[in-house]
Amino acid sequence: MSNRMTDERIIEACRQGDRAAFQTLFEAYKDRVYSIALHFSGNEASAKDITQQVFLKLFTRIEQFRHEAEFTTWLYRLVANVCIDEQRKAKRFLPFGEAFAARDTMTKISQEDRCVRHEMEASVKTAVAHLKPKLRMAILLKYFEELSYDEMAEVLGCSKGTVASRLNRGHKILARRLAHLRGQLFPGK
Repeated sequence: MSNRMTDERIIEACRQGDRAAFQTLFEAYKDRVYSIALHFSGNEASAKDITQQVFLKLFTRIEQFRHEAEFTTWLYRLVANVCIDEQRKAKRFLPFGEAFAARDTMTKISQEDRCVRHEMEASVKTAVAHLKPKLRMAILLKYFEELSYDEMAEVLGCSKGTVASRLNRGHKILARRLAHLRGQLFPGK
């Protein structure tokens, strides 16, 4: 049985008020929702709040899901909307947060290389954190959730051209802000 078929049955059970089905839906998607929220907000407490808000909205609005799109697309749109709403409420840009896992512990690299990598990761986090929310969300959906342009357009409620434009603007801003890093990770390039 496909995941889509399973999701459809679970969603239908949720619409009928089945709390166990909602718990199943929560368990299946909580990590994805939290991951996007954490990458967007850069703050664990905010990410938990956003995750809670998303599932509260999901619980109260599950009947609005019309199967016109994939459930995950509809869910990502809820997440994007809650993240951007929280950003507006805060009226300030939050740090990008702990988006990068410490991968160096399994490899033998020098302390200097670790330090350079840490500084680069911090620079990237800061640069992404200072993107406008719509550009930041496009970057996160593309590179952390690996959504296609079609999926991103549906999640963000815009055209594929707008997605491409947001990514392009985000890339240009990041390239400008991170130009000082060229050659540090891959010397000679």
